Amino acid sequence: MSIYQHFRKEEHAFIDKVLEWKDFVEEQYSPKLTDFLDPREQEIIRQVVGTNAEIKVGFQGGHESIERKRALLYPSYFEPDISDFKLSLFELVYPSKFVTIEHRHVLGSLMSIGLNRSKFGDILTEHDQIQIVVAEEVSDFIKLNLQSIGKASVTLKEHSFEKIICKTEDWHEQSVTVSSLRIDVVMAAIFNLSRQKAQSFIQNNHVKVNWKVINNPAFECGEQDVISVRGFGRSKVIRVEGKTKKEKWRIIVGKQK
Repeated sequence: MSIYQHFRKEEHAFIDKVLEWKDFVEEQYSPKLTDFLDPREQEIIRQVVGTNAEIKVGFQGGHESIERKRALLYPSYFEPDISDFKLSLFELVYPSKFVTIEHRHVLGSLMSIGLNRSKFGDILTEHDQIQIVVAEEVSDFIKLNLQSIGKASVTLKEHSFEKIICKTEDWHEQSVTVSSLRIDVVMAAIFNLSRQKAQSFIQNNHVKVNWKVINNPAFECGEQDVISVRGFGRSKVIRVEGKTKKEKWRIIVGKQK
């Protein structure tokens, strides 16, 4: 039985990477640290590595509530701690009384200095406090190059992870009935949109499923899929309960509060 049959076709390339990492640990008998991964990629690694007695996997992004994390695949003899994940935590120092900086501004500025998205984790905000978790190997590069966000000058202050902003994730659950599990149909039901409007969002690359842009309205949703729609926030297909007598799907979905 092929491991690929348990995953969507578009995930096969990432599975190939995981298998390469796994082979590296087996052959070299030493740990392999990845870049930052989204929660779906973390789940794929868990499933591919499985309950292998010889190879273990751990995840760390600075705090258990963090979304994007680095993975460490390691042989059973190895006992990792947070330092093995090579993370740095920075807080932005900027004139917060005069300037408003949002998550999207920070993300855009990090990308504009040539930083790969896989080299930094969550951007954490609380009121006017902003923190970023980055890979240790690019921390000097970021300190040197991230000097402004929009029109605001910024400096970076490094913190210990004891001072990290902790996020909480609250989902408001509801039951909806849909004619199919197509992404356009599910979106329309969750966000109270017309199907035509949902398709427009999809065709304009404004929709992500499991942190990847989806541009096919016929994409079929499954349990635990996280759906993000620009301007509408995030939702999750928590559970597919089956079909009703009228052959419609009853699903339990969650929307972030």
